Amino acid sequence: MLLSLAIRDLVLIEALDLDFHAGLGVLTGETGAGKSILLDALGLAMGARADSGLVRQGAERALVIAGFDTADHAGVAALLQDNDIAQEPGEPLLIRRQVRADGGSRAFVNDQPVSAALLRDLGAMLVEIHGQHDDRGLINPKGHRDLLDSFGRCDVAGVAAAWREWQAAERAFVAASEAIETAMRDRELLEHNLEELAAFGPQPGEEEELAGERAAMQKGERLSGDLAELFETFEGSKGALAQLRGAARKLGRIAEEHPLLDQAMEALDRAMIEADDTEAKLRAASEALTYDAVRLDELERRLFDLRALARKHNVAGDLLPDLLKKMQADWAALESGGANVAELDRARHKAREAYVAAAEALSVARTKAGAALDAAVMAELKPLKLDAARFRTLVEPLDEARWGASGKDHVEFLISTNPGSDFAPLMKIASGGELSRFILALKVALAEQGGAATMIFDEIDRGVGGAVASAIGERLARLARGTQLLVVTHSPQVAARGSQHLLIAKTSDGTVARTGVRTLDDAGRKEEIARMLSGAEITPEARAQADRLLEGV
Repeated sequence: MLLSLAIRDLVLIEALDLDFHAGLGVLTGETGAGKSILLDALGLAMGARADSGLVRQGAERALVIAGFDTADHAGVAALLQDNDIAQEPGEPLLIRRQVRADGGSRAFVNDQPVSAALLRDLGAMLVEIHGQHDDRGLINPKGHRDLLDSFGRCDVAGVAAAWREWQAAERAFVAASEAIETAMRDRELLEHNLEELAAFGPQPGEEEELAGERAAMQKGERLSGDLAELFETFEGSKGALAQLRGAARKLGRIAEEHPLLDQAMEALDRAMIEADDTEAKLRAASEALTYDAVRLDELERRLFDLRALARKHNVAGDLLPDLLKKMQADWAALESGGANVAELDRARHKAREAYVAAAEALSVARTKAGAALDAAVMAELKPLKLDAARFRTLVEPLDEARWGASGKDHVEFLISTNPGSDFAPLMKIASGGELSRFILALKVALAEQGGAATMIFDEIDRGVGGAVASAIGERLARLARGTQLLVVTHSPQVAARGSQHLLIAKTSDGTVARTGVRTLDDAGRKEEIARMLSGAEITPEARAQADRLLEGV
């Protein structure tokens, strides 16, 4: 709901601060007073195109600030969240728009800079403006299907679920068909590669193991001569160990003769132990580095073949086992692919049939709802002096290429304004006042379906008076129950229905003209309605008639 509107330096308005309430608010004033300026101001806040001509002469910029209560509006909350705009609970949503005299403009929501496009998205949720040049809301056929579904409480959710299942089945069938087509095209190559790789039989971690064993054997080949010389040094009758043992035997016979000889014997024993350990380690190293020309040739051939296969398939050697598994799976899929595709084909046709059945049931429900809506709108047309007009809800099938989650129907509201004339879209109506009354009739018929929290009708009573104006006022008041509706009016019958009355007036000091707005009290309302009844000179009869209008509501 619109709570407030602050305007600075916009056209003829120098400074203006307005508060608004729920229910029916009426805006009146003499022709040329500037009622359209308020709508221009609100339009700016809703993302309308900024025009430097809106800036008051002599001012650098124009400013509009609109405050809204959005506490119960889930759509607005989601839009703010999606755009990372903070909204404190219980605080009004503030939209600020600046227009500079040089033509530039800036927009803010809760003091955060935003684009005009975001303002338009936000404005569509907050305010619905119906006037002579309205090209949104009920005029736009894009929203007619949703309005009809809401009016008839049609089961669109079931159709949407059937649509998603059908599309998922179609995607699964296409993917499987493309996969088997590719596999069949490459069948011979796959068979050859699979046989080659399976015959080779790559093992996990094999490349690293082969490379390690090959490197060890190559080291053994290189070190074999040195190891042989070392063994000759340690082994044999003249080797180091034999000489140490001989020296130990001789020293052992005389070690007791002197303490130093005993110490020498102990040192020699330690040397013999270290020599034995050295020999054991040399033997172990020799065994680890054993050089076998046949085995080395086998290792190198296996490693070369493994790496060649890896290069051929453009994978790391360690991934060859995984590649083999994939080829085996592809081959299995190829062998059973025909059956799988046939099953998916049956599933997609079954899903399509389910969707068509649900969509056709929805079409029947829409046709029934359309007839009910037609009757409801037609009942509203005669009191609005549109008794020669006819309203029809068009429900017609779409081409299959245009089917979707909302079904397979095109829905549009059509009218015929004169007997014998063809039905045409709402936007084809020439008269702005006539269009507004059609919108009002539709709005009353669709009242339970809701819409934007604030609705504005611009001169809906243009060209009518008397009973028709009374009918318009009664319907506006009925439509405003539980919501907020603002109407720019020249009709005293409509103005008398308002729960809030704003008077727009233009003043001039001879050089500068200004537009001002004030909220009228009961006495002020009576006087303004009397002026609307009698013109420039307010007569006692006009005041008495104003009393009767106010008492009658």
